[in-house]
Amino acid sequence: MCFLFLCLIGAGLSVYAYHVETTKEKDNSYRAACDINEQMSCSKVFTSRYGRGFGILEHVVGKKSPLNQPNSVFGLVFYALQTILGLQRTSSAAFMQVILAVMANMGSVYLAYILYFVLNDVCVVCVSTYVVNFLLLLTCINKYSILKNQVSIKKKV
Repeated sequence: MCFLFLCLIGAGLSVYAYHVETTKEKDNSYRAACDINEQMSCSKVFTSRYGRGFGILEHVVGKKSPLNQPNSVFGLVFYALQTILGLQRTSSAAFMQVILAVMANMGSVYLAYILYFVLNDVCVVCVSTYVVNFLLLLTCINKYSILKNQVSIKKKV
């Protein structure tokens, strides 16, 4: 249950980030609720070059490529995959969840570095997403451990 709650929170944060980014791109005077001051501005982060394709994809596939989506779109895909896999009660699905959660946390560490050291910003939505991703990783590891132990117990019996 905690797992689904975290996926919903993560998806909600991703939807909000997408809304802020797309609204700010259309209306430069838009001020998001998460824009607290000059050093704490989520719209500044979301509209930066790192807000799309992690600042990397534009160099690989081109700035106008359909693959160079806002990071929030990748977040929504991640939380959807986690939810779908989470509905499965197999150790292989749980293992896939762990792998995806590890990748998401690696992305979080990378984006946190960019956020703080490159953009010199603190984005409340971003940091909240990093926390959700870390907690999701812990729940995925726990679920995988439980399912793996159940399989090994069944094999012994």
